Amino acid sequence: MLASQRRDLLLARLRDDGRVVAKDVAAELGVSEDSVRRDLRDLAAAGLCQRVYGGALPASPAVADHRARRQVATGSKERVAVAAARLVAPGSTVLLDGGTTALAVVRALAPDLEATVVTHSPVVAAALVEHPRVDVLVLGGRLFKHSAVACGAAAVEAAQAVTADVFLLGVTGVHAQSGLTTGDPDEAAMKRALARRAADTYVLASREKVGAASPFAVLPLDAVAGVVTDVPAEDEAARRLVEAGVTLLPA
Repeated sequence: MLASQRRDLLLARLRDDGRVVAKDVAAELGVSEDSVRRDLRDLAAAGLCQRVYGGALPASPAVADHRARRQVATGSKERVAVAAARLVAPGSTVLLDGGTTALAVVRALAPDLEATVVTHSPVVAAALVEHPRVDVLVLGGRLFKHSAVACGAAAVEAAQAVTADVFLLGVTGVHAQSGLTTGDPDEAAMKRALARRAADTYVLASREKVGAASPFAVLPLDAVAGVVTDVPAEDEAARRLVEAGVTLLPA
């Protein structure tokens, strides 16, 4: 089998099974594990998979920059946002992550909602201007332009002054084995800092993120109260999350 054919087979396995185990594929094809690992390295370099110990997982398209993500799974994000907005109770204090799904949550909030929203996203904060009865607290720090959020030591320190009822967390990967992941280590650290300041954390998971993985761990699955997603319960990736003990909130 040619290397290009092996790579096509690996991509098909990622799509169908949600993972590739290098030693299993090597034994099946009668090639060395090193050959399979080289193929996976090539696919990862092209952004087509996320390498992990022993193999690979599907790569998340949500690691694109903020501008590009506006065009990804827009309908799915809107459905997730509507469901997530129901978690924002009147009078509550909510930590709202950055990203395009968080922006969709702002649009889904009731126009007369009275609440306090704390965010490290200047884009999300600006969108909340349209909600006159929502108090907005913006956490400052170094602007991470890729995702249009504040990160770094100053932002983490500012988060320590907050105590919230709910954190609506955005990630780029939700996987039964790899947990919750994202594409930047500083952004991952900021998300963990925010999660520590909320009584409950819920994940905003549009369909392109479920079953996918990114390089940097945010939180284990058992650290969150639930995952808001429009992925059907019978979907294989969703089923694996439920088996891992995750509560799925249908959107």
